[in-house]
Amino acid sequence: MGGGVMAAVKEFTLPDLGEGLTEAEIVQWLVEVGEVVAVDQPVVEVETAKAVVEVPCPYGGVVTARFGEQGDTLAVGRPLVTVAVGADPAADAGSGGGSGDGGSGSGGGSGSGGEGGGDEPEGSGNVLVGYGTQAAVARRRGRVRAVSAAVGHVTAAGGGPVRGDLAHPDGGPVAVISPLVRRLAREKGLDLRSLAGSGPDGLILRSDVDRALGAVGADPAADPAAAAVGGGTAGAAARSAARPPVDGEVRVPLRGIRGAVAEKLARSRREIPDATCWVDADATGLLAARAAMNAAAGDGGTRISVLALMARVVTAALARHPELNATVDTARGEIVRLPAVHLGFAAQTDRGLVVPVVRDAQARTTAELSAEMGRLTEAARTGALTPAELTGGTFTLNNYGVFGVDGSTPILNHPEAGMLGVGRIAAKPWVHQGELAVRQVVQLSFTFDHRVCDGGTAGGFLRFVADCVEDPAVLLASV
Repeated sequence: MGGGVMAAVKEFTLPDLGEGLTEAEIVQWLVEVGEVVAVDQPVVEVETAKAVVEVPCPYGGVVTARFGEQGDTLAVGRPLVTVAVGADPAADAGSGGGSGDGGSGSGGGSGSGGEGGGDEPEGSGNVLVGYGTQAAVARRRGRVRAVSAAVGHVTAAGGGPVRGDLAHPDGGPVAVISPLVRRLAREKGLDLRSLAGSGPDGLILRSDVDRALGAVGADPAADPAAAAVGGGTAGAAARSAARPPVDGEVRVPLRGIRGAVAEKLARSRREIPDATCWVDADATGLLAARAAMNAAAGDGGTRISVLALMARVVTAALARHPELNATVDTARGEIVRLPAVHLGFAAQTDRGLVVPVVRDAQARTTAELSAEMGRLTEAARTGALTPAELTGGTFTLNNYGVFGVDGSTPILNHPEAGMLGVGRIAAKPWVHQGELAVRQVVQLSFTFDHRVCDGGTAGGFLRFVADCVEDPAVLLASV
């Protein structure tokens, strides 16, 4: 068991990542059990409903356990890693033990803070969004357990690793990773160990719980809490549960960014009475203006994108129609008109659709808009967007023309009240100055929350946008 060096085992739980996020999926571990980590060193990369982020650990020492494996979903507050602060890494490395992933419940000791060691390190206080070691010490006055430097790895009875999120204190591991499924089963008094999961490797899914509850005469849709767990898709889940599995069907867990998008779109469709109007516009003048701007900027200047020009048009249109830069406070029955335009724009990535937000778009020049949109687009492609860069939008610009389509009737980005859609710009016959000519034509669509305005306001907004596209000089009156 090594020498007499004593170490305090600190449990680091998944922190509050901000913006109301309650869970995250493990993308990859950045440290191994037995590895020495420094204060504020990233230990895991997780994907939330908003972004992929690295989570730094506020403790320095030897990693004694990891909780969860790649693909597992952990709820905020669940154990992430345990670190032996003050341990001798050489002694720990020689102690042997299991493969290292794991631990159940409290792991090898808990507590961040400690009532038993006033002189122990408290960490940096320099961690992610919404948490810090000093706050953690005050919030989680857990116990500190003195252990030998040779901290054993936590393993299952058979010698294999136990994933922290799957460990069950009473009867071994339970193949369920969703905290929502656990909550539903707990509220209904259902023992998850009695279920055979239909997911990959026997994973227990929500549909398995629904089927089990139906078999005993329970109706999960009748319970408001259970309905809330379903994220507004209880009816679809019930229909899916009622249909027997079909050979060859593939089931993909609706989680992470895809799950968040699905929930937000479903909520928007349920709550917002939207309407859409559209118009074709001759974009030849807009493209000519862009070419002139880029020529004037020279080789060292910022290149102006079509999307940035459309963003400038949108901010000018919202200045004329401020009632569209708004949201509806349903709890108080009020329309809230917002002072700043935080412009979101849709970006398709390998991880799914994301909507980065340009803060205070109305205060930026066209060149600044182009630079910021370019930066956010690249960050979206690499998965480097932060939660703050993906939230707080007040209006969305949707450039679906990049997919080669002309038009769309998009679903509003809840709780926003408006979205401008831009189709592809294509050469088409067009009557120009009384003669038929081939021009660069684009279809514009505007989807709006009918609670914040009537059709006249929406039509006026879209007509102004189209006028600016056809004759960019119209913008000069608004700049």
